[in-house]
Amino acid sequence: MPKLNVVSEVFPLAQVFKISRGARTEAHVVKVTLTEGENTGYGECVPYARYGETVEGVIADIEAQADALARGMTRKELQDAMKAGAARNAVDCAYWDLEAKRAGRRVWEMIGHKAPEGLITAETLSIDTPDNMREAARKIAHAPLLKVKLNGESVLESVRAVREGSPKARIIVDANEAWSLDLLEDIGAELDGLGVEMIEQPLPAGQDDGLIDIDCPVLLCADESVHTMADIPRLANLYDMINIKLDKTGGLTGALELAEAASKAGMQLMTGCMVGTSLAMAPAMIPGAMSRIVDLDGPIWMARDRENALTFTNGVMGLPDRDLWG
Repeated sequence: MPKLNVVSEVFPLAQVFKISRGARTEAHVVKVTLTEGENTGYGECVPYARYGETVEGVIADIEAQADALARGMTRKELQDAMKAGAARNAVDCAYWDLEAKRAGRRVWEMIGHKAPEGLITAETLSIDTPDNMREAARKIAHAPLLKVKLNGESVLESVRAVREGSPKARIIVDANEAWSLDLLEDIGAELDGLGVEMIEQPLPAGQDDGLIDIDCPVLLCADESVHTMADIPRLANLYDMINIKLDKTGGLTGALELAEAASKAGMQLMTGCMVGTSLAMAPAMIPGAMSRIVDLDGPIWMARDRENALTFTNGVMGLPDRDLWG
């Protein structure tokens, strides 16, 4: 039966990461280890204050399952024992890793998927002045896909600046709930003209019903509004796309269920992440291989990453090492 170990870790960022809700200089993560005999599975989650999570609370939720795990609780049973969120994500991903090592196979082989090779991840530009964002875009002009973090100020000026700094890149933008319906209607056509491919979570979650009445020329993607497959019936008429994050779905198991439900509803897929290490990104590459847009650049922000870290070459992600995950 698996033996549980859970620890909190802090990884400094190479530069300040700023979104509409604030800025951070460190990534606070929780790492789970499940050991059974000679095999060890690993998982990582990022507790997120936006969803009422703390490092201490997540660790307590995970440790509360220690006895059940020791008695042989299965990954399927885990889905009912824990609610969707960061805590279940870390345990679920550690379970997948452990199962793969028991079987001597890669996780994607176990579920009949192709290897997630050649994924192109977005590289993120955090909120700054338009001039600074232009310069930041120039520095990563090699990146084929840029994600531009925005608030409700200087939106068009910022996107124009990024486009000037990187004329050839695909661009997506993320408002992190900072816009109004009026602002979205006012600038949608201009963003389309600047080559913006997708707008992520323009309105606050739970206050986005008005999207049903607008005709935006740019794809609209739900992030904070979508956590699990239960959200799809409401969102299918509001958004064109959903952002799958394992810290929201409660792990790879829930992510695969969400991807299937959204696809059946005619929605396109994006796979994203919180700011975490390569250990958090590796399992997300599996739904990433099913997605139109991949945003798994968390490790690029790290001043240091884990051993056996993922590689990133001009935006292209290398397959995860077996010793990292999966």
